[in-house]
Amino acid sequence: MVKICGITRREDAQAAISCGANALGFVFWPNSPRYIDPAEARKIVDIMIPSIVAVGVFVNQPADEVNRIANDVGLGAIQLHGDESNEYVAQMSRDVIKAIPVGVVPVRPVSKWPTQARILLDVHDPVRKGGTGHVIDWVVAHDLASLRPIILAGGLTPENVGDAIERVRPYGIDVSSGVESSPGIKDHKRLKALFEAVHGSHHATRS
Repeated sequence: MVKICGITRREDAQAAISCGANALGFVFWPNSPRYIDPAEARKIVDIMIPSIVAVGVFVNQPADEVNRIANDVGLGAIQLHGDESNEYVAQMSRDVIKAIPVGVVPVRPVSKWPTQARILLDVHDPVRKGGTGHVIDWVVAHDLASLRPIILAGGLTPENVGDAIERVRPYGIDVSSGVESSPGIKDHKRLKALFEAVHGSHHATRS
């Protein structure tokens, strides 16, 4: 599963889908440089084929606001990148991807991860909450992926994604800054190179 996150333009969404993306991410956290207005996101979602999942990214926002945006935009899943509790996750009206930070703060015990959510591992950054371009510890990620299917994020690029897949064996990957020319603007050549690297990895081929 390959998710391209931080989509802000229709042409970038079309390029990612043409390359083989399974999901596109739209950031609705106002403090992000990749923020997109829900009305603009809806215009992009409307041109997406049904098999591509539209994922909304939120950070510590009121549950009713998140569910309202999910409904207005037509999201297929909600990605939570803040300190949301398991009780909060249970209030979501869509499938949930819960980001777990790996880095300075110890990883939450697997037993405390929300059972009803898909887990995404990303860099610990209390300010930017993702899209940092920094790589997480792949040894830790591999150990966690052996316990439960995970989506790997954090500094993935066309140059390192094949190695990351081989070493971590994730269920999926989530890429944002690694295929950008600037925040929210995707580089279509790097998008193509990323998917070539993904499909060229031994693990991806066997899967």
